[in-house]
Amino acid sequence: MTDALLARPMATIMMMVFFSGLALDIAVPAAVLSVMASLKWLVENWPAANDLPFDQKAETA
Repeated sequence: MTDALLARPMATIMMMVFFSGLALDIAVPAAVLSVMASLKWLVENWPAANDLPFDQKAETA
């Protein structure tokens, strides 16, 4: 095989590796930030322990 026949597939593979690395560089932080935002929402909207109905009945009895 000549150098020209090897150069084109190698350049294609190098470009594939480079652009897949860029995609992961964007996708992984986006996924982490989505999980963090979901957990923040869950913590902010989780009912407090003394807001439960059985706790209010116990206090009035």
